[in-house]
Amino acid sequence: MSPSSPPNAAPWWQFGHVWLVIAGPLVVVLASFFTFYLAYSGMDTLVSEADFPPGGRTVPSASANLAPALQARNHAATGVLAAPSKP
Repeated sequence: MSPSSPPNAAPWWQFGHVWLVIAGPLVVVLASFFTFYLAYSGMDTLVSEADFPPGGRTVPSASANLAPALQARNHAATGVLAAPSKP
C-alpha cells in the first residue's frame, strides 16, 4: 500500500459541517450582545427619596401581605377554603 492523499483534500472551510459547528456558538455570542444591548438601553431609572411624598413611604404589616399566600397554602394542603377574614 502506498500512502496517498485522501479523496477529500479540500480546505476545511469548504465542508458544511464545520460551519454548522462554528455557527452554534457564534449565534449564542451574538444573542448575548443583543441581550446586553436590550438590557442597557431599557434600564430603569433609580428612585430617590425625593420621588416620595413626605411621610408617604410606609411599609404595611407583614401579616397583611402574607394573608392571601397563607390562605392559598392552607387550601392546597387541606382542600378546605378558609373563612374570609373581616377587614
